[in-house]
Amino acid sequence: MDRILGFEPSGVGSIPAGPAKENMKQKYIDMYMDWADRTAQLSHAKRLQVGAVIVKDDSVISYGYNGMPAGWDNDCENVEWCSGGGWLSPEEIEEGWPFEGTYTDVDGNEMQGRYRLKTKPEVLHAESNAIAKLARSTNSGIGASIFITHAPCHDCAKLIYQSGINSVYYRSSYRDNMGLEFLEKSGVAVEKVIMYR
Repeated sequence: MDRILGFEPSGVGSIPAGPAKENMKQKYIDMYMDWADRTAQLSHAKRLQVGAVIVKDDSVISYGYNGMPAGWDNDCENVEWCSGGGWLSPEEIEEGWPFEGTYTDVDGNEMQGRYRLKTKPEVLHAESNAIAKLARSTNSGIGASIFITHAPCHDCAKLIYQSGINSVYYRSSYRDNMGLEFLEKSGVAVEKVIMYR
Protein backbone atom coordinates (compact mmCIF):
# COMPACT_ATOMS: atom_id res chain seq x y z
CA MET A 1 0.00 0.00 0.00
CA ASP A 2 1.30 3.47 -0.84
CA ARG A 3 1.79 6.34 1.54
CA ILE A 4 -1.23 8.62 1.65
CA LEU A 5 -0.92 12.26 2.69
CA GLY A 6 2.51 11.60 4.17
CA PHE A 7 1.37 8.87 6.58
CA GLU A 8 2.37 5.23 6.62
CA PRO A 9 -0.59 2.90 5.99
CA SER A 10 -0.23 1.34 9.46
CA GLY A 11 -3.56 2.69 10.67
CA VAL A 12 -4.74 4.95 13.44
CA GLY A 13 -2.00 6.79 15.26
CA SER A 14 0.55 6.32 12.51
CA ILE A 15 3.60 8.55 12.46
CA PRO A 16 4.33 11.08 9.70
CA ALA A 17 6.52 9.77 6.89
CA GLY A 18 10.24 10.53 6.87
CA PRO A 19 11.84 13.59 5.39
CA ALA A 20 10.96 14.80 1.96
CA LYS A 21 13.30 17.75 2.25
CA GLU A 22 12.76 20.04 -0.65
CA ASN A 23 15.61 21.67 -2.47
CA MET A 24 14.93 25.13 -1.14
CA LYS A 25 17.14 27.88 -2.53
CA GLN A 26 19.52 29.46 -0.03
CA LYS A 27 18.01 32.91 -0.54
CA TYR A 28 14.63 31.59 0.67
CA ILE A 29 16.20 29.77 3.60
CA ASP A 30 17.87 33.07 4.56
CA MET A 31 14.59 34.97 4.12
CA TYR A 32 12.64 32.59 6.39
CA MET A 33 15.45 32.64 8.97
CA ASP A 34 15.32 36.45 8.87
CA TRP A 35 11.57 36.16 9.45
CA ALA A 36 12.21 33.91 12.47
CA ASP A 37 14.71 36.48 13.79
CA ARG A 38 12.15 39.26 13.39
CA THR A 39 9.48 37.11 15.06
CA ALA A 40 11.83 36.52 18.02
CA GLN A 41 11.91 40.28 18.58
CA LEU A 42 8.20 40.13 19.48
CA SER A 43 9.06 38.14 22.61
CA HIS A 44 9.00 39.93 25.97
CA ALA A 45 11.71 37.62 27.32
CA LYS A 46 14.84 39.38 28.54
CA ARG A 47 17.18 36.40 28.80
CA LEU A 48 16.64 34.87 25.36
CA GLN A 49 14.26 35.70 22.54
CA VAL A 50 13.41 32.81 20.22
CA GLY A 51 11.31 32.87 17.04
CA ALA A 52 9.86 30.13 14.84
CA VAL A 53 8.22 30.25 11.40
CA ILE A 54 6.42 27.30 9.78
CA VAL A 55 6.47 27.26 5.97
CA LYS A 56 4.57 25.05 3.54
CA ASP A 57 4.24 25.38 -0.23
CA ASP A 58 6.31 28.61 -0.18
CA SER A 59 3.92 30.27 2.29
CA VAL A 60 4.26 31.05 5.97
CA ILE A 61 1.40 29.15 7.65
CA SER A 62 2.28 29.90 11.27
CA TYR A 63 4.77 31.65 13.52
CA GLY A 64 5.50 31.82 17.21
CA TYR A 65 7.85 33.26 19.79
CA ASN A 66 8.67 32.34 23.36
CA GLY A 67 6.48 33.92 25.98
CA MET A 68 3.84 33.54 28.63
CA PRO A 69 0.46 31.94 27.85
CA ALA A 70 -2.20 34.20 26.31
CA GLY A 71 -3.82 36.43 28.91
CA TRP A 72 -0.95 36.21 31.39
CA ASP A 73 1.45 39.07 32.18
CA ASN A 74 4.46 39.26 29.90
CA ASP A 75 7.08 38.82 32.64
CA CYS A 76 8.96 35.71 31.41
CA GLU A 77 11.72 35.46 34.02
CA ASN A 78 12.27 35.40 37.74
CA VAL A 79 15.24 37.27 39.23
CA GLU A 80 17.60 35.14 41.33
CA TRP A 81 20.07 37.05 43.49
CA CYS A 82 23.48 35.67 44.39
CA SER A 83 23.20 35.01 48.12
CA GLY A 84 26.76 34.14 48.96
CA GLY A 85 29.13 32.06 46.97
CA GLY A 86 32.14 32.15 49.29
CA TRP A 87 33.18 28.84 47.75
CA LEU A 88 33.02 30.28 44.20
CA SER A 89 35.70 32.31 42.52
CA PRO A 90 34.82 35.86 41.40
CA GLU A 91 34.86 34.60 37.80
CA GLU A 92 32.36 31.84 38.64
CA ILE A 93 30.08 34.32 40.41
CA GLU A 94 30.23 36.73 37.47
CA GLU A 95 29.49 33.91 35.01
CA GLY A 96 26.64 32.45 37.07
CA TRP A 97 25.05 35.79 38.00
CA PRO A 98 25.92 38.04 35.02
CA PHE A 99 23.89 41.13 36.01
CA GLU A 100 24.40 43.77 38.69
CA GLY A 101 21.63 45.64 40.42
CA THR A 102 20.02 46.91 43.58
CA TYR A 103 17.53 45.01 45.71
CA THR A 104 15.90 45.33 49.12
CA ASP A 105 16.80 42.67 51.67
CA VAL A 106 14.41 41.16 54.23
CA ASP A 107 15.22 43.94 56.72
CA GLY A 108 14.34 46.68 54.21
CA ASN A 109 17.96 47.65 53.47
CA GLU A 110 18.90 48.58 49.92
CA MET A 111 21.65 46.22 48.79
CA GLN A 112 23.91 46.03 45.76
CA GLY A 113 24.40 42.58 44.25
CA ARG A 114 24.62 40.22 41.32
CA TYR A 115 21.65 38.39 39.83
CA ARG A 116 20.57 36.13 37.00
CA LEU A 117 17.35 35.67 35.11
CA LYS A 118 15.64 32.28 35.33
CA THR A 119 12.90 31.49 32.81
CA LYS A 120 9.53 30.83 34.46
CA PRO A 121 8.19 27.30 33.97
CA GLU A 122 4.98 28.70 32.42
CA VAL A 123 6.86 30.16 29.42
CA LEU A 124 5.93 28.52 26.12
CA HIS A 125 8.69 27.89 23.60
CA ALA A 126 8.50 29.50 20.16
CA GLU A 127 8.03 26.15 18.40
CA SER A 128 5.14 25.08 20.65
CA ASN A 129 3.46 28.48 20.17
CA ALA A 130 3.80 28.18 16.38
CA ILE A 131 2.46 24.60 16.37
CA ALA A 132 -0.44 25.56 18.67
CA LYS A 133 -1.32 28.42 16.34
CA LEU A 134 -1.12 26.01 13.40
CA ALA A 135 -3.45 23.58 15.18
CA ARG A 136 -6.06 26.34 15.52
CA SER A 137 -5.93 27.06 11.78
CA THR A 138 -7.17 25.17 8.73
CA ASN A 139 -3.57 24.38 7.67
CA SER A 140 -1.68 21.15 8.25
CA GLY A 141 1.92 20.73 9.31
CA ILE A 142 2.37 17.58 7.21
CA GLY A 143 5.28 18.17 4.86
CA ALA A 144 6.05 21.65 6.22
CA SER A 145 9.40 23.14 7.25
CA ILE A 146 10.10 25.06 10.45
CA PHE A 147 12.71 27.82 10.74
CA ILE A 148 13.86 28.47 14.30
CA THR A 149 16.38 30.92 15.70
CA HIS A 150 17.58 28.23 18.15
CA ALA A 151 17.66 24.44 17.96
CA PRO A 152 14.59 22.86 19.55
CA CYS A 153 14.55 21.27 22.99
CA HIS A 154 13.55 17.62 23.30
CA ASP A 155 9.88 18.41 24.06
CA CYS A 156 9.55 20.80 21.11
CA ALA A 157 11.27 18.27 18.84
CA LYS A 158 8.57 15.76 19.74
CA LEU A 159 5.86 18.30 18.88
CA ILE A 160 7.58 19.10 15.58
CA TYR A 161 7.70 15.42 14.66
CA GLN A 162 4.12 14.69 15.71
CA SER A 163 2.79 17.67 13.73
CA GLY A 164 4.20 16.20 10.48
CA ILE A 165 6.88 18.84 9.91
CA ASN A 166 9.61 17.10 7.97
CA SER A 167 12.46 19.62 7.92
CA VAL A 168 13.97 21.87 10.57
CA TYR A 169 16.29 24.81 9.96
CA TYR A 170 17.95 26.50 12.92
CA ARG A 171 20.76 28.97 13.55
CA SER A 172 21.94 28.74 17.17
CA SER A 173 22.48 25.67 19.32
CA TYR A 174 20.43 24.78 22.39
CA ARG A 175 22.06 23.80 25.71
CA ASP A 176 21.93 20.13 24.68
CA ASN A 177 21.44 18.14 21.47
CA MET A 178 18.59 15.87 22.65
CA GLY A 179 16.03 17.59 20.42
CA LEU A 180 18.21 17.41 17.31
CA GLU A 181 19.11 13.78 18.01
CA PHE A 182 15.43 12.88 18.42
CA LEU A 183 14.53 14.58 15.12
CA GLU A 184 17.33 12.89 13.20
CA LYS A 185 16.45 9.50 14.72
CA SER A 186 12.82 10.13 13.68
CA GLY A 187 13.77 10.85 10.08
CA VAL A 188 13.23 14.61 10.16
CA ALA A 189 15.76 16.55 8.09
CA VAL A 190 17.77 18.99 10.22
CA GLU A 191 20.02 21.75 8.95
CA LYS A 192 22.03 24.36 10.84
CA VAL A 193 21.89 27.62 8.87
CA ILE A 194 24.97 29.79 8.78
CA MET A 195 24.21 33.30 7.62
CA TYR A 196 26.73 35.16 5.53
CA ARG A 197 26.19 38.90 5.43
